[in-house]
Amino acid sequence: MSDARFRNPGWAGNTGEFDLTEADVRGSEFVGEQPLDGGHPSVAPSLPYMLVKKDPEAPLFEGPYLERFEKIRSRYPMARAALIPALNLAQELRGHVSPETMDEVAALLGLSDAFVRGVATFYTMYNKRPVGRFLIQVCTNISCNIRGADEVLAAFLEHTGTELGETSSDGDFTIAEAECLAGCGFPTCVQINSRYFEDVSAKDVPAVLERLKREVNDGF
Repeated sequence: MSDARFRNPGWAGNTGEFDLTEADVRGSEFVGEQPLDGGHPSVAPSLPYMLVKKDPEAPLFEGPYLERFEKIRSRYPMARAALIPALNLAQELRGHVSPETMDEVAALLGLSDAFVRGVATFYTMYNKRPVGRFLIQVCTNISCNIRGADEVLAAFLEHTGTELGETSSDGDFTIAEAECLAGCGFPTCVQINSRYFEDVSAKDVPAVLERLKREVNDGF
């Protein structure tokens, strides 16, 4: 449907009759700032792990991050069950999960290097090499493809001056093609770090990129 009355504003799954703001939908004002130590142990394993700020040389784990790792470990009776949230925490800090990081996590959990590498390399949610401040994943599966996903992907590449998987010269953007982001009701769906942007068209791309640049300048 091209009628503007039916267009999703780009961040909400529910446009309905509630007149919700983006902050209302995302819950950003309610959730507030993410505590480095993870807060309550029941929350510590589930915090977003793809952030703007990344430090590839960050230690695993010190200070409040060690507290969060210990909270994560306390939630699981077996070390291997804590592996995915531990890898999430490593990626939150470093921005990607290198083979060396995998081995460090293995040592911390008392698991074999081979087991940890097998898990980390299986999941596409783990970046195996450094990415930009914003990892932009464009879904090109059936629903999104019908609604112009190829054009959206091409627009992101054009406006960032990159090829697929390449990071822009300013270090801000890495563009990737995603198989499915499970947002089929509002294509084209784009995941940027840990946020979803829905109903994105090629003409929306410049505004999305400008918004992201503002967030970097504002210290997001």
